Amino acid sequence: MSENKDLKSMRKSYAKAELAESSAGNNPLALFSIWFEETANAGESEPNAMTLSTIGEDGYPNGRIVLLKAVVQGEFQFFTNYESKKGKELLKNPKAALTFFWPELERQVRIQGTISKISKSESESYFKQRPRESQLGAHVSRQSTTIESRNELEIQFRNLEKEFKDKEIPIPEYWGGYNLYPISIEFWQGRVGRLHDRLIYTRDTKNETLWIRKRLSP
Repeated sequence: MSENKDLKSMRKSYAKAELAESSAGNNPLALFSIWFEETANAGESEPNAMTLSTIGEDGYPNGRIVLLKAVVQGEFQFFTNYESKKGKELLKNPKAALTFFWPELERQVRIQGTISKISKSESESYFKQRPRESQLGAHVSRQSTTIESRNELEIQFRNLEKEFKDKEIPIPEYWGGYNLYPISIEFWQGRVGRLHDRLIYTRDTKNETLWIRKRLSP
């Protein structure tokens, strides 16, 4: 970054839309579906990209970008290496946050919830849909571990290509999916003068099928 770059002067005025209670409705999952479709139609390159935040044993938060692959019965689904850093953190503390940022429509969605693994059969079903290169990559990558060089990965990849030539590639034992069961979902719409619209939905503790909606100050 150039020392002459004035970060304090970098700003954008948000004026594309508003978020009103009258149009938001009482079901955040329905609103998420609408926003997601609108984002995809607006030309966002990866509308399903989201920041997954977990808490490490040292108490520090860790965030990384992963891809949403489905919303199944109201739960947000993604896939990864169970032995990765995030996998180990989710095993110790099965709570996480998801953050979507969609600059094309000046929107953000923040989700908090609890985590559970999906069934092996569900993971296998998705794994078979992946490109062969991605299937091989799941076998090669011991995610988050230290390696000597890039060349080491490429050699292992080529060896596996030969091993599985003309064969079905099995799912690794350490790879699969998670579901996040949301307990709160916040929608943010950028507005003029930084008077942004923020609506947060939290589950009713007496009836988890119901949501309580509140407006938050920007």
